[in-house]
Amino acid sequence: MPAIKSLKAIPAALAATGFAASVSLPAMGQGAGMLEEVIVTAAKRQQTLQEIPIAVSVVTAEAIEQSQVLDVKDLQTLVPSLRVTQLQGSAQTNFIIRGFGNGANNPGIEPSVGVFIDGVYRSRVGSALNDLPKLERVEVLRGPQSTLFGKNASAGVINVVTAKPDLAGHSGEVGVTLGNYNQKIVKGYLTGPLSDNVAFSVSGGMNQRDGYYDNLELDTQQNEINRWNMRGQLLWNPTDRMEVRLIADADGLDEVCCGVANLVNGPTGALVQALGGNLVPEEPFAYEGFYDFDPQNRIDTQGVSMQIDYDFDSFTLTSITAMRKLEQFDLGDVDYTSARLVTPDAANQRDLEIDTFTQELRLTSATDGPLQWMVGAFYFTEELESEGSFGYGDQFRAYADGLTGGGVSGVEAALGPILGIPAGTFFAEGAGYPSETSRLDDDTLSLFAQVDFDITDAMTLTAGVNYTESDKEAAVRLESTDVFSQLPLAAFGLEALTPLQFLPPFLNFGNLPGVDNSVEDGKTNDSDTTYTLRLAYDLTENINVYGGVSTGFKASSWNLSRDSRPFPEDIPALAAAGLLVPNLSEGTRYAGPEESTVYEIGLKGEFDTVSVNVAIFDQTIEGFQSNIFTGTGFVLGNAGKQSTDGVELDLNWAPTDGLRLAFAATWLDPLYDEFVGALGENGPTDLSGQQPSGIPELSTNTSATYNFNIGDAMSYARIEHVYEEEVQVVDNIPASIASREVNMFNASFGMTFSNGVELNFWGRNLNGDEYLLSAFASVAQAGSFSSYPNQPRTYGATLKYSFE
Repeated sequence: MPAIKSLKAIPAALAATGFAASVSLPAMGQGAGMLEEVIVTAAKRQQTLQEIPIAVSVVTAEAIEQSQVLDVKDLQTLVPSLRVTQLQGSAQTNFIIRGFGNGANNPGIEPSVGVFIDGVYRSRVGSALNDLPKLERVEVLRGPQSTLFGKNASAGVINVVTAKPDLAGHSGEVGVTLGNYNQKIVKGYLTGPLSDNVAFSVSGGMNQRDGYYDNLELDTQQNEINRWNMRGQLLWNPTDRMEVRLIADADGLDEVCCGVANLVNGPTGALVQALGGNLVPEEPFAYEGFYDFDPQNRIDTQGVSMQIDYDFDSFTLTSITAMRKLEQFDLGDVDYTSARLVTPDAANQRDLEIDTFTQELRLTSATDGPLQWMVGAFYFTEELESEGSFGYGDQFRAYADGLTGGGVSGVEAALGPILGIPAGTFFAEGAGYPSETSRLDDDTLSLFAQVDFDITDAMTLTAGVNYTESDKEAAVRLESTDVFSQLPLAAFGLEALTPLQFLPPFLNFGNLPGVDNSVEDGKTNDSDTTYTLRLAYDLTENINVYGGVSTGFKASSWNLSRDSRPFPEDIPALAAAGLLVPNLSEGTRYAGPEESTVYEIGLKGEFDTVSVNVAIFDQTIEGFQSNIFTGTGFVLGNAGKQSTDGVELDLNWAPTDGLRLAFAATWLDPLYDEFVGALGENGPTDLSGQQPSGIPELSTNTSATYNFNIGDAMSYARIEHVYEEEVQVVDNIPASIASREVNMFNASFGMTFSNGVELNFWGRNLNGDEYLLSAFASVAQAGSFSSYPNQPRTYGATLKYSFE
């Protein structure tokens, strides 16, 4: 795109100080019109941010450091189109871009927003949430990106680019952060040459913080931070044409997370207290509750990758090979009270292990000439193994009797002698699912190609295509010891007690020892061809426009949990094969593929002191994979069609040499075009024509950064405002019970001295804004609702020393 490349490049400094900075303005010490380039790799080739006709937000390392953004979850305060929701565990998190995204609560569900770190795909949130390493920038690509990024980029991509080792000379930094809640962060980084053509870098860090959510029953704290990371790199340039980059990393966390608040105290609350348990009723922002044991979250992830780039005369060959391993353990008190309703040693416990191998090969043409092209292939293979359990606590039988006015004991006394059931069997301590085993194998191949053709000096046509095929094989085997849930209550005229059959026998499926299910083989094969077609035109030296269409694809997601149920169409065949188990209900084993389409027009303008980006889009997802909690389990299924019309604006202004102003806004008009059989507040319903929950119509990020000198210290002061319009939190809980509005301020002040010492004072959510991250029907507590409150005010100081 020669004409587009002639535009003044986007200044790096305001990308460092502005958030969601699709553009930036001059750094301190430069004149207002002295601009620097921001280089991005959003299209897998180096381009300036202004020339690339893609809706992409860039946040630089400096902005992340000034704002005290510690991991990918915190990026949402810098990018208004991105929302990240923390749920019941450290790894249960949803990434959402433009209102689209999913992936939490079930290991069989991959995210709709792909996370890539140095070109390596992180298939699960748990492998992408630790503290960010030494960065160059983070790119947030908005809208479907499947043409170049494959099957799990139907809603967008978060592309993290870290700093390469330095061949020019040795340098490093060490830093210490102290904050409220007794937070302590220690980080170190060292880089430099080992020879004329080999350089290294090593980094590591530790982040600890006490919890801000008090468990009043045990006098302990939840929502703590306790994590570590280390990373090593080698960079080898054996010739002027070749570069090899080897990266090895490991990180882990061991945390008590996450506190759940009572939103509505229904009729079961009094019964919990009658059993000697307790809860904090209807104070979602008290940041305290009663638990008879604390949740546990442990994650260890490690990996190694090698990228090889070789420049031939007319093209570059790139190979990225990676192997990764994720080990994750979760255990939680799912009733969120101090009543002993679940056993501490088997309370929704899950032990997860995921091994992933990826290989990408691509050929990229040289940048000279009117035709630029890229062809490539991406191979992904993954093995997932999960072991879990669930058991009733020693008070659950009394709780069930209380719910039924003694009905459980009465049924046992009446039917026990007839059915040969010993006294005390129903809801006995430890009964439930003593063993839950699931497996998922995923093999995926993507082939892609893209060309950029300069029709004229001012006009460029981009066309790309991707073919992806994904083979998955799933299996789940559960053992049920909940005798009450196996009873044919309807045959005895006891239908009123069926809501207490929480854990019915499970129909095992797939290729696991001891599984005999000839009807359900646990296999899916999905394939799709996605494409990109876009036209970019340089209106003037300072303004270019673009328009086009892109499609995305996400393969089927399997329900690897006790809530997995046979499809209705498989019930007759299962009955004919004699495979039905007592009280088997129909549902879904998996949600079919998502297919997304976006029509988008955009404008990018950059002048001496002002830059502006605008994107107007119409985005739809056919078969959106919806995963909703019912109070006893998750319902996974496909929405017929969900669409969002929207406008995104990024505006940056440098009115004086020292002052930088940035404003970013996203307007969305989301709609369920078709969603028959959705889960509403009173059960299955038709949400067609309704607005999806959790998607604010307006969200904004505003910042002001002032650079100045105090003596010989280069200093700055920065303030940020984050706003989200009020919105219903989840589909199956009315807005009158669970709604959210965000109105939050962050601020920081820093000084950099000539001797390499830096001091940064920071605060997040300084105004103590309170809002709900999510909400759900309380587990086995009809009429009660629970919620996840946001993080309260945090603040601290960072001292860093940089040396050369």
